[in-house]
Amino acid sequence: MNIYFDETQAVSDEILRKMEEAAAYGAELENLDDERCEISVTFVDMEEIHELNKLHRGVDKPTDVLSFPQFEDVCEEAPEEGEICLGDVVICREKAAEQAEEFGHSFEREILYLFVHSVLHLLGYDHMEEGEKKVMRAREEKIMEHIDVLRD
Repeated sequence: MNIYFDETQAVSDEILRKMEEAAAYGAELENLDDERCEISVTFVDMEEIHELNKLHRGVDKPTDVLSFPQFEDVCEEAPEEGEICLGDVVICREKAAEQAEEFGHSFEREILYLFVHSVLHLLGYDHMEEGEKKVMRAREEKIMEHIDVLRD
């Protein structure tokens, strides 16, 4: 899995390693060759995520993470050869820190959860309907367990 980080100093090397492991495992679970997959990750401040959320989703407030998938159905649309650009992930560190405190767990766990959640969006998962939400939540838990990040 190739992950291109806009600003690698935004999180620790351990978090970066776990992000790479999580993304690779997520791709494997979808029967994608993780060696061919790539994701772009950008860490932004509250103001920038607010603007992006407003521009792309029409929601005039900050959010924690945004996903910009390259494919509607990656398993059907991905090229048979060459790199598979899954899409872009944008994470707000400030919002993640707020939520970690609110939920009573570590900043690292919150960042990793947001990333896993976003990767699943890039892989075609959604949570608009209850059935979809259950499937997506189960996949999130499986990936979080795989990278040994359990609920605090």
